[in-house]
Amino acid sequence: MPKAFKHIPSMQLWEDVLYLTEPEQWSPNAMFQATRIFASNLGAKKAERFYRLVLLRCIRDDVQKNKRLHFALYQSLKKALYKPAAFNKGILFPLCKSETCNLREVVIVGSVLQKVSIPMLHSSVALMKLVEMEYCGTTSYFIKLLLEKKYALPYRVVDAVVDHFMRFLEDTRIMPVIWHHSLLAFVQRYKNKLRKEDKNNLRILLDTQKHKLVTPEIIRELDNSCNRGEKEGDLMVLGSPVSVINRTIEEDRFDIPDVPMEEDRLFLVFLIPLMAWYELKTAHAI
Repeated sequence: MPKAFKHIPSMQLWEDVLYLTEPEQWSPNAMFQATRIFASNLGAKKAERFYRLVLLRCIRDDVQKNKRLHFALYQSLKKALYKPAAFNKGILFPLCKSETCNLREVVIVGSVLQKVSIPMLHSSVALMKLVEMEYCGTTSYFIKLLLEKKYALPYRVVDAVVDHFMRFLEDTRIMPVIWHHSLLAFVQRYKNKLRKEDKNNLRILLDTQKHKLVTPEIIRELDNSCNRGEKEGDLMVLGSPVSVINRTIEEDRFDIPDVPMEEDRLFLVFLIPLMAWYELKTAHAI
């Protein structure tokens, strides 16, 4: 890398200088080095523009041309998550809003989300934005991945995900399997954070949107869960009352069990095989 390139992030007109280097002609390794430099030295808003205008375009072109992503560009995506807010606004959201991304692109970006740890707040914001978007299979896939990270989501985010699924109550379309999988992942991870009315609404939704394999699992998870604000122990049905001992346990320091001496141990070592031999001989005699 030229030393002058490292000074581009500190320039006021960094975008104009960057386009003088012709990013569309960069090699995958050069893109990785550039992403590493810009992710470390740019702020969130400037990094977002670099991700959206340069990195995302390069990644989609490479996948479309070679039917796979170059390893250096994959490392660039992982490095881009150094700025989670910029990654969400510059790569994740534009990819979902484009409505032209194919399954291969979704799986590649999703694998990066699976492997790299994302702060809980950024993950919650990403989930809120995804559930508010117009539905497509891409959003369901990313929603499922973020839910499977098992973060302790705020109630506001949980309610937003419930509202997202309830929008399909009057939908006449037959939803794809990924939609049912995302609903199953949500119920499995956050079933104890749902309100009673939310569970009833989801059961009504499952009467219209059914999948012969996934829907029974969702209903089973809803039935074996407690409502928001309740404890999991409230679901246990006790067959008999349990007496609780509140008094302190009194110990006698002189109540010490007998410990056999070394001579007793040697006697037992010889006695046990002798008894076994005698029982075996008696059995043969009979």
